[in-house]
Amino acid sequence: MTTSVTPWWRALKLRQEIRSASGQIDDVQMSLFRAVHAMGADRPPYADADYYGDITHPTERLTDLLTEIAVRIGGGDDYLKARAVTRLDQGMGGGKSHACIGAYHLAANPRALLGTELGQKVTERARVRIGHPLAGGLGRPHFVVLPCDNMTPGVGVQELDGPAINLYERFLWRLFSRDYTLFERYRRFWSDKHKIAEAISAVNRPVLIIVDEVLDYIGNGLDGANQTDLAAQDMAFLRALLDVVNDVPHVAMLVVMIASDTDKTALSPAAQARRDDLNSQLDRNGLPTTVTGVGDFADILRRRLFDAEPAGEVLVATAALYKEVLTDKTWSKQVWDPIGAAWRRNWRAEMTSCYPFHPMLMSLAQEEWSKVTGFQRVRSTIRIFAATVYALQQRGKSGEWVPALIGPGDLPLSDSTVREALLGSGLVEDDRTIANYRSLAEIEVVNHDGSSGAARRQDLERQSSTWGTNNPRAAERAATFIFLASVVGTLRPGRGRGASAPEVKAATSVPEATYTMTDADGVVDELVNPNQGMSALDITPGQGNNRPARYFLSTRLTHRMLVKNIRRTITETERDQVIADIAKRLASSGPFRDLQFVTADPQRRPADVLATAGLDTAYTTRLIVLDPAQYSLRNGMEKPTLEALTVAMGLGQGAQQLPVQWASSAVYAVVNTQQRALARNLAVEYLARQKAMQAPEIQNDDELKTIGAKELAEAKTQLERALKRAYQHVAYLAQPDPDGERYLDQLTFDKDNITALDGMLVWKGLAARDKVFDTGQFSAKALLHNLRDHDYGKTLSDIRAAFYSAPRLPLLYGGDRDLQQAIYDAVSQGLLSIVDGAGTEVEVTAPGQVNLASTGLRLAKPQPRTCTDCDQPVHEGRCSLSADDTVDHGSTRKPAGPPVDTPSVPRQRETGAPSPDESPQREQARDRQLAFSFTKNLLANGDGADGFAALFRAFYMALDERQISYLQGTLQLVIQADAAEQIQQCLEELGISGTFKEI
Repeated sequence: MTTSVTPWWRALKLRQEIRSASGQIDDVQMSLFRAVHAMGADRPPYADADYYGDITHPTERLTDLLTEIAVRIGGGDDYLKARAVTRLDQGMGGGKSHACIGAYHLAANPRALLGTELGQKVTERARVRIGHPLAGGLGRPHFVVLPCDNMTPGVGVQELDGPAINLYERFLWRLFSRDYTLFERYRRFWSDKHKIAEAISAVNRPVLIIVDEVLDYIGNGLDGANQTDLAAQDMAFLRALLDVVNDVPHVAMLVVMIASDTDKTALSPAAQARRDDLNSQLDRNGLPTTVTGVGDFADILRRRLFDAEPAGEVLVATAALYKEVLTDKTWSKQVWDPIGAAWRRNWRAEMTSCYPFHPMLMSLAQEEWSKVTGFQRVRSTIRIFAATVYALQQRGKSGEWVPALIGPGDLPLSDSTVREALLGSGLVEDDRTIANYRSLAEIEVVNHDGSSGAARRQDLERQSSTWGTNNPRAAERAATFIFLASVVGTLRPGRGRGASAPEVKAATSVPEATYTMTDADGVVDELVNPNQGMSALDITPGQGNNRPARYFLSTRLTHRMLVKNIRRTITETERDQVIADIAKRLASSGPFRDLQFVTADPQRRPADVLATAGLDTAYTTRLIVLDPAQYSLRNGMEKPTLEALTVAMGLGQGAQQLPVQWASSAVYAVVNTQQRALARNLAVEYLARQKAMQAPEIQNDDELKTIGAKELAEAKTQLERALKRAYQHVAYLAQPDPDGERYLDQLTFDKDNITALDGMLVWKGLAARDKVFDTGQFSAKALLHNLRDHDYGKTLSDIRAAFYSAPRLPLLYGGDRDLQQAIYDAVSQGLLSIVDGAGTEVEVTAPGQVNLASTGLRLAKPQPRTCTDCDQPVHEGRCSLSADDTVDHGSTRKPAGPPVDTPSVPRQRETGAPSPDESPQREQARDRQLAFSFTKNLLANGDGADGFAALFRAFYMALDERQISYLQGTLQLVIQADAAEQIQQCLEELGISGTFKEI
C-alpha cells in the first residue's frame, strides 16, 4: 500500500466499548427497559442522553419521529401540527428500541438530548414547522414507559408497579409518579375515556407515553395469564387510550408493534384476534413509521463504531488511490462494467459516505443481506462490521497487510468473532447449514489461525511476484466473497446463484497498478480449479460476455434444505405475482358475460386503481377478480378495500363520487385477509420448489429431481386449493327494497369447496340472495313481478339498461336473450304489449324480433283485443252481421274504409285457455301476485303456531296442485335442531343454499 496515505485503522478510532470487548459489541441490541430502570453496573452507557446522542446518527426518519414528539409535547398552541400517535412497525433489527430510547431521553432529559447533534436537528426542524422555538425544556414533560416485553400480565413487580395489576393500573402508577391517592381515585375507570383523559390532564404537564413491544403482552402473555377479565380490561384500556391521546393537548404516544406481515410470531386464535383488534385501532388513530432506511447503513455504522469522523485529507487521498484501477480500460471492460458498479460514477462521494468500507461491500449489505428474511438489518450489520474492523485493526497494528478499504472479500473468516457474527446474523437460518458453512469456511477459505484452508494455502504457497506484497491475500479474498455470495441462499436477491467471475475478480482488486487484470484472472482460475483449489465449488460455465461463469459453495444440501435456503430469498413481489397469475388462471366467468382481473398497483391507492380500471362496461354482467396484493376483506384490514369498492360502485361522497352507470351488473371477487396469509405462505413454498427444480443439484441428480417434481406438484395443488378457499367474499351493489337506498352488500362462502373464482358458484350464491335469476327462472311472470308501474311506457332500450344498472332488478342468467324471451312470452300470453311512439301495438313473432336497442318501441300494459272487422272483443268464427251491415242486436256496423297500415295483434298461444264467451270464468282463473311479510314469536303462543301451520298447509296444497308458478323470497326462523336437519336436507335436494347457525 502507498505509505503516503494514512490507513483507515490509524485515521479512525474504535469506540472504547468495542475495543474492550475485542470486537464483540454486546449492547448493539438496545433495551428501553434497561435505559429507564437499570441501576449501577447494569445501567447501559446509552442510558445517558449525551452518550446516546454521541453514538446516534441523525437519520432523516429518526429526526422526523423525534420532531413529531417534540412539537406535540413542547410546541405550545401549535401542538396540533404533529400527530399524537406513532407506531414503529419495522422488523427485528430495524432500530425501534434505539428510537424509543431517543424518545425517552427527549422527555426525561430534554435539555441534554437537544444539545446533541441529533437534538439540534430536531430543534431546527420543529422551529421550521411551527414557526417559533420549542418551549424551554419542552415544558417539563412527564413520561410513562410501559416496556411490555418486561411485564407479566396479572403479576406486578412491587418496585415498579406498586399495587398495580392490570396494564391500566401500571399506566396510572407511572403517570401519577406513585401517588397512591390519585391512583385510587382513577383506578376503576380502565375503559372510561373521559376519566382516562382527566387523569392525564391531572398531571398538568406534557406527557409522553411509550408502549414497547406491546404484542409480547397482549399476545402470548395474556394467553399465559389465562384470565379472561384481565384480557378484556387490558384491551379495553388500550383501545380507550389510543382514542384519548388524540384528544388531550400536549400528549404524544409511541407504540412498538411489528407489522403482522413481517412478524412470524405464532399466536393462538384469541391472541391473533387481540392483535387484529389493536392493529385496527392503531391504523385508525396513528401512523406507522420506520426510523432507518437502506441508505442509512454507512452513516449508522460509522457513528456506532468510531469515535470521530475521518479527516478530510484522508478521504481525498484514499479516493485518489483508486482512480487508476477504476478507470483502467481492461478492468472496466472485464470487471466493473459487467458487475454494474454504479458507485464508480461518483466515486469520491460514494467512498466518503462508506469509509472505511468499500462501496461494493456496502452495496452487498444494503441490497442483498437486508432483503434476506431473518437478517436483522442494522443490528446484524453492526455486529459483523464491528468484529471485522477490530480484527483488521489488530492486523494493522501487528504489521500485517490491511486493505485500503474494507471490501467484500476482506471479512477475516479466520477470526471466530467475525465468522460467528456472519453465520449467526440470520443470513443462514438452518442449524445444519450453519454447521456446514462453518466447516466450509475453515476447509475451503481459511482456518482459525490463518495457516490453512484451500484459498489461504494458495496465497501462502504462491511464488514471489511483483504484486505479492500489495495483495498477499488475493485468493483468500476471492474465496471469502464466494463464501458470502453462497451463504445468502441458492439465489441472491437480484443477482442469481452464487458469485459471478467478474464479482470475484473485483473482490481481489487493490489500488495498485502492479496487480493487473491478468493477475486477477490467474488467481481466480487457480482458486476454482477443482484439482488445486476449492473442492466444494459448484461451477456454472459461462456463455459469452453477457453470461459469465458463476461459483457456488455447495454444502451438499438435501432437497428440503435447498428449498429452505431458496425460500428466504423470495421477494414479496415474486410471491404476489405468482398468486395473481394463478388466480387469473383459476378464475372462470360462468354465466357472467365478462371476466376481468384488476392488477394491484402498490404505488397508487386501491380506490384510484379501481376508479381507473375501466370496469363500468355497458350491458355486460361482469365478474371482477381483485388482486390479493392490494385488496382483501375481514381481519381488521379491510378499510382500504371497502373504500375502493364504495367508489367503484358509485357510492362515494364528494370528490370520491364517480359517474358510474353500470355498477349493478358488476360483481367483485375478493380474498379473505386471513386466508390470503395462508395462500401467501404456500406461494412462497411453491416458488421455492419451482426455483429449486432449476438448481444444478436437482437437475444433475435423478433422485432429487423425482422428489422435487413430486413436491412441486403437491405445492402447486395446495396453493391452488388455498387460493380458491381464500376467495370467499363476493361484493355487489344491492337494493332489495325498490324504494330504499343502494348499498354495498357482501356474500361470504363458508364451505371449503365453494370459491368466488368460479363464476357459476358465485351466480348460484347470488341467486339465493335474489341478486340474480338462475337458469330458467326468468319467465314472463317473473318479468311482470319485477316491473313497477313507472316501468310501463319506458322504451325497450331503457328496460334493457335497467336490468344492468338498477340494483332492484336481478341480473339475468342469459342476459339479453333471457329478457327478449320473457318479453316475447309476456306479449304472446297477452300479459304485455309493445307499442310504438303513437301507442299502436306492434306485432312480434319471435323472441329475436324484440329489439332491445330500440328507443322508439315501448312496453305497455296489455290493450283490449278487438276484432278488426266488427270492433267487438276478439272472437272465433264469423262476425254476427246482418245483410244491411247491422249486428244481431241492432247496432250498425262500421263501414269499411280504406286499408290502414296497422299491425295485427298476435293471438295468444293455444294453452287450453277458455274461449272469449267464457271470459268471466277466465278472469277468475288469472294468476294473482301475492306478497306479505311477518315477524312472530311463537314461544308459548299455541294459537299463533296453529295459524301459521294452517298458512303453510295452504302453501303446501297450492304447490302440490301446481297452482304456484313463481316463488321469490327469504325466510328466517328459529327452529329445533332435529327439524332444522330435515329442512336442510330438503333445501340441498332443491339446490338451495341455506344458512344454519347455532344459537
